[in-house]
Amino acid sequence: MEMKHSLSMQQKPTLIMTQRLQHALKLLQMPTLELQQALKMELERNPLLEEVDEVEEVEEIEEVKKEVGQEEVEQPAVTEAKAEQEIDWGEMWPDQFETVSAPRTNDGDAEFYERVPVTVKTLGDHLLEQLRLSNLDEQSMAIGEFLVGSIDENGYLQTRVEEVGETFQVSPERVEEVLAVIQTFEPAGIGARNLQECLWIQIVQKKMETTLAGRIIQEQFDNLLAKRFSEIARNLKCTVEDVQAASDTIGTLDPRPAQEIAAEETRYVVPDLIVERVGEDFVVALNDRNVPRLRISHAYQQMLRNKNSVEDTTRKYITEKLNSAKWLIQTIEQRRKTMIKVMRRIVEEQREFFERGVEGLRPLTLQQIANQIGMHESTVSRVTTNKYVQTPRGVFELKYFFSSGLQTEDGDDVSAKVAKGKISQLIQGEDKREPLSDQRIAELLHEQGLRIARRTVAKYREALRILPARARRRYASRIENRT
Repeated sequence: MEMKHSLSMQQKPTLIMTQRLQHALKLLQMPTLELQQALKMELERNPLLEEVDEVEEVEEIEEVKKEVGQEEVEQPAVTEAKAEQEIDWGEMWPDQFETVSAPRTNDGDAEFYERVPVTVKTLGDHLLEQLRLSNLDEQSMAIGEFLVGSIDENGYLQTRVEEVGETFQVSPERVEEVLAVIQTFEPAGIGARNLQECLWIQIVQKKMETTLAGRIIQEQFDNLLAKRFSEIARNLKCTVEDVQAASDTIGTLDPRPAQEIAAEETRYVVPDLIVERVGEDFVVALNDRNVPRLRISHAYQQMLRNKNSVEDTTRKYITEKLNSAKWLIQTIEQRRKTMIKVMRRIVEEQREFFERGVEGLRPLTLQQIANQIGMHESTVSRVTTNKYVQTPRGVFELKYFFSSGLQTEDGDDVSAKVAKGKISQLIQGEDKREPLSDQRIAELLHEQGLRIARRTVAKYREALRILPARARRRYASRIENRT
């Protein structure tokens, strides 16, 4: 068969991600605080955008009243007919829109205070302050600063003393001496090279070297990690109950001594949406009172109307900025409608959660919400990513309401979060001397009407950071044995 090269043309539909569409999707995914900053930057970049303050907003409303001859003008409400005409996020946006302004929820009674930034002392600063108070010579001080800089956020030394010795041309023993000084600093356990050394430093500072807990850390640390209490008791010639008590003492020590000091500054969650109960219904509102309300500058619009007084280059520049400003305002409005639409649907699907709590949480997927509101799953994912909602039951991330499901004996579906809650309750109420195995937990849940496999119980238990039955076992005390 003869092979020939040829050219052909064909038509097929493709989705082109224009720059404006990509920008719109980014705005949709932004939390409220990031959106607020992004709009402030747009106000600086685009001279045709203006922020409407409350005084001007009231004046505009009064002017509208006079024009239409009404005594009262109510805020426009989003009707079902108007909602059907909303723009789909998967389509391309046109360049021209009517002159509009983005609405904003006004609450005159709300007060906002600027959070004054507070200087946070880092772990390095905390240790260097103590190092400078130590009676060390110049070279030892330099070695100490190097060691402090090599301590990670958990408090462990991340370099070898031999490498530090080579850097400063000193013996490893000299570095060990400086490290020993740092290991006396607060918090206790700082500067250790492994978990065993970290716990031992804390034992030394508590003057418990000769206790059973100290001996276990020094001589039986591997058995302690494996919870082999019987073997520890046999090797140290003591009772299993004594080993259990010593293990409880060791459990009070901090395996990450610097975590609290090295922790990042507390991040405060500002809810993007608010769900409030009004009578028998749950009302959804957008928490955007701090988001700037935008409008088109009247001065520049007047310049465009005066064709003879504006040069062609200036007119072209103003026209481009005008189209960009109109597009941004329309996109912000569409973002608001989309977020409210998604949250209303979530409230309808998870109404039992808002009524009864976690026990009423139902399995829900992004695809279900997307099908019900007529949008793409990726759009719903962007709406629910990194966004929070304030509800009568607390503040939750929107992703919290989505989870896989398990089937009950009655044929109903329950959320995986409900199963995790039941597993946690069973383990909390178990006899610690005979802890429940994963198989036994699965059987108990089956008796409660929940179909779940043993491997699923193990997966959920690990997700809850709960140890297996062997590691949860506790031995009876000697007082109980006597009785």
